[in-house]
Amino acid sequence: MNERLTSLLVYSAKCVAGCLAVFILASVTNFKDLSWSLISVMLVLSPDGRDSVNLALTRIKANVVGAAFGTLCLLIAATNMWMISISIVMTLSVCYFLKLDAGIRSAIAATIIIMLHEEGKHVWTTAVERIVAVLAGCVLGLIITFIFHFKNTSKQPVKANAEQEA
Repeated sequence: MNERLTSLLVYSAKCVAGCLAVFILASVTNFKDLSWSLISVMLVLSPDGRDSVNLALTRIKANVVGAAFGTLCLLIAATNMWMISISIVMTLSVCYFLKLDAGIRSAIAATIIIMLHEEGKHVWTTAVERIVAVLAGCVLGLIITFIFHFKNTSKQPVKANAEQEA
């Protein structure tokens, strides 16, 4: 099988595993609004196997930045186009300075997810539920990335040390 097709199959398996994990976790915890967890899982997962774990960690850090600034802007004023714009610029700036460029898009998505709320629902209830959903999706994405891409390298340094001693 060629490398491109293998990559497609692995990425498809990761996405299906993420979807199943979110639905199973939601059914166990009786969590109804699983869309944000699903989106977060998909944003953390990477189609490319190279450096997947580091990329997942970068995207999670960026999501935390996005969620933090979304929450901060909710503290400052009501959600409107200006506050969302300000929170996006703040999220972009902090991600840039923290060198989280690979996670900027998911950080912006997290910012918007946290700031928007349904009509009739209390803004803080919605924000907290979405923060939990985004973080749960990120953690599930990281676990799936580890499962698919973790290589046991602990044996290699032992061999190298044994070879040096011989």
